[in-house]
Amino acid sequence: MTDHVDRVLAQWAEQAPDLDASPMAVVGRVKRLAHIIETELRAAYKSHDLDAAAFDVLATLRRSPSPHRLTPAALMHSSMVTSGAISQRLDRLEERGLITRTRRTHDARSFDVTLTEAGLELVDKALLDNVATQNRLLAGLTRAQRDRMAKDLRGLLESLGDIDRMR
Repeated sequence: MTDHVDRVLAQWAEQAPDLDASPMAVVGRVKRLAHIIETELRAAYKSHDLDAAAFDVLATLRRSPSPHRLTPAALMHSSMVTSGAISQRLDRLEERGLITRTRRTHDARSFDVTLTEAGLELVDKALLDNVATQNRLLAGLTRAQRDRMAKDLRGLLESLGDIDRMR
């Protein structure tokens, strides 16, 4: 059985036989896989009237200790939302009643972001759909294959400097 990437590699082998296109076997498939995963997760988020960034902020707050409160800086560090997008994202989530922002008593320039009850309920429902979607996407792999793939991908990310600096 062949896939799109196999066809691309065969074309390169024919048109540029001296080119080592073997990295495309991995990178091409990772890119295709990322596109499929993002499309499926986007649909899961949309069913809860969320987008990926909103889900990420809510999920980051949810996995923090009760009362599910973080500063915007901690949110940026623990989530995948950029500094340029955090303020706008927080505005939208606050308008929907999913988070609150309160000034910190010891530093009036800073504030805390807290998950509301409505935000907690929504993110818990969306999280169940998120995990179900991921399980569905990985259903073709055994537990051992998943574990091996996770380990290999972690190793690749670490080799590229993508490490958790919180350790």
